Amino acid sequence: MADAAPVWALGLMCGTSMDGVDAALLETDGERVTGLGPSLALEPAYDGPTRTRLADCMSAWADGTGGRDTALGRAVDRIHAAAAIGLMARHDAPVAALGYHGQTVFHAPERGLTVQLGDGAWLAETTGVPVVWDFRAADVAAGGEGAPLAPFYHWALARRLGAAAPIAFLNIGGVANVTWIDPRAEAPEAGGALLAFDTGPGNALIDDLVRARTGMPCDRDGALAARGRAQPGRLASNAASAFLARRPPKSLDRNAFAALGARVAELGLEDAAATLTAFTADCVAAALPHLPEPPARWLVCGGGRRNPVLMARLADRLGAPVEPVEAAGLDGDMLEAQAFAFLAVRALRGLPLSAPGTTGCPSPLTGGRISRP
Repeated sequence: MADAAPVWALGLMCGTSMDGVDAALLETDGERVTGLGPSLALEPAYDGPTRTRLADCMSAWADGTGGRDTALGRAVDRIHAAAAIGLMARHDAPVAALGYHGQTVFHAPERGLTVQLGDGAWLAETTGVPVVWDFRAADVAAGGEGAPLAPFYHWALARRLGAAAPIAFLNIGGVANVTWIDPRAEAPEAGGALLAFDTGPGNALIDDLVRARTGMPCDRDGALAARGRAQPGRLASNAASAFLARRPPKSLDRNAFAALGARVAELGLEDAAATLTAFTADCVAAALPHLPEPPARWLVCGGGRRNPVLMARLADRLGAPVEPVEAAGLDGDMLEAQAFAFLAVRALRGLPLSAPGTTGCPSPLTGGRISRP
């Protein structure tokens, strides 16, 4: 892919919430977004036994007993292959590349370690399309956080939207992360173009609470939190305070704040959900002092944008319009999958995927492994 002509690429993503495998097609030259194509969501991402095995795998890595599970990795590969093949069958134009994130089971950049299950070589053979995968390893090996990786795509979207002043994308998945964007910069890797980092827990604490007490996967539409009274002070901790005060770049494992769940154990379900929801929003608000200047607009993607209690708390705390990305004509369910399609094309062109302002790597850095069928 020596020239810079736009091509169609397909991105695959399943976040740490494991609520679905998303596949999205994007037309791009790796610098501009020239077309938004169809998408496909497989929900739930995994059957019950596979999800349980993945949760156990995450816990094992967190307590230091984790190891590679080839059979579990292949289960992850198969569901992603089904999503990619299903989407490509709906699309007439040829697909030049797949961007395969894989399933994160552990992320500890301070230990030089990030673990995603998924075999891009197998996926390339299965689909017949070149696959870019293992996106985070090169950044972590260079001393970066390895996350978040969507900011370069957010910058391209801000340019596509015609933004004239700094804006922020807020992704609320299992972990929440913010991308502050100056769309006036010449390129995403330029100094001052981007600042991105994890703000704290996203849906993880809320989802884990609801699943443990009800068996349901999440607080759908924030219904439980809406009936409760928040006690956010109950969640004050030295570890949380230290993370919130730490200057970015910074990133978190999904279970980094899991111990805080015990602090709402004595509360009723509604009050506990309200408390964890308020805490998630307050962690985002704690990011404001780290930003170069206040964003004129916050665009929210990820499952958290569907929680009206969380969105209202964010609007109250952030002092600027807070809207789901659909208000800008984007698809909040597919933004991360689109991002990995975009990054796949950049990787094939040898362009940077991360920069000091996004992951803390020492200089703009490309990455990803490329497997061809």
